[in-house]
Amino acid sequence: MTSAAPSQVHTRLRVFLAAAHHLSFTRAGEELHITTGAVSQQIKLLEDWLGQRLFRRLPRRIELTDAGNRLLAAVDPAYAAVDLAIGRLRGGALSGVVRLRALPSFLATWLVPRLPGLMRQFPQIDLQVEAEDSAHSLRDGEFDLAIDLNDGAYPGFQSTVLLEEEIFPVCSPLLLHGRPPLDTPEALRHYPLLHDMTAWRGSQPYAEWERYLKAIGAPMVEVRRGYMFNRNHITMQCAIAGMGIAIARRTLITDELDSGRLIAPFRQTVPTGKRYCLVYSAGALADPRVASVHDWIAGEARGADGESRLAPPARPEANA
Repeated sequence: MTSAAPSQVHTRLRVFLAAAHHLSFTRAGEELHITTGAVSQQIKLLEDWLGQRLFRRLPRRIELTDAGNRLLAAVDPAYAAVDLAIGRLRGGALSGVVRLRALPSFLATWLVPRLPGLMRQFPQIDLQVEAEDSAHSLRDGEFDLAIDLNDGAYPGFQSTVLLEEEIFPVCSPLLLHGRPPLDTPEALRHYPLLHDMTAWRGSQPYAEWERYLKAIGAPMVEVRRGYMFNRNHITMQCAIAGMGIAIARRTLITDELDSGRLIAPFRQTVPTGKRYCLVYSAGALADPRVASVHDWIAGEARGADGESRLAPPARPEANA
């Protein structure tokens, strides 16, 4: 067992937590703004110091070992308590405005239900929130932080990856009544379709449906038909109302699936290659108010990302 100074151990534990939350050395490096190699090295040093393996290195992923799970169960709540205490101490000295720009659907569905937690932790920060869809360019000086869905490349800005996005079809169970069984993608021709015309920056109006069907290798199905909307959450509300089948984003749809208001008729989910990112100008995080909001949102995303991997989207029994 190698020796290590307390500060080194704490640094390695922070790296371990990021890797354990993401189950990815690459994603942990993105969160911590270090390279994947540096994450791997810090984990190895921690494992050598403990004398136990914390991760299984598989060909295309990593898994926690039993020792890793025990360490996570002990360290995670301890560091969460420390972060909360520090946040409250910093929050007491923070006051003023932070301008946050966010995609309307992400704002309404994901962020707004979580904002009371930000208010409790930083009561003296006045958050000014602007809902703006991805058709509008990001321009320096118009925001302190922006939440955007794109491929993660933002020339002239810095960014922090929040969540990867996957898509899959959903509909109200009422829509299936009196129609042919929706047991294969080919059956979509018997159903009305709903579209988000601004799915991500630069996307075409039918991009989500076309990407999904191409990715699962479905035979040609005509999808350039049906109703179109420029907000994902409005498209989902129309799906709940039984108007048609829509493409859902896993990040934004959990409650509707859990409640049974929507079902996912097919098993396959498809990565879009797009990421929700926090975007900001170089030097923006030097402002403790902006840094506090940034870190809080990133922390909420880490928790949500872990929860989203626990179960696949709900599916109707008859079509499973």
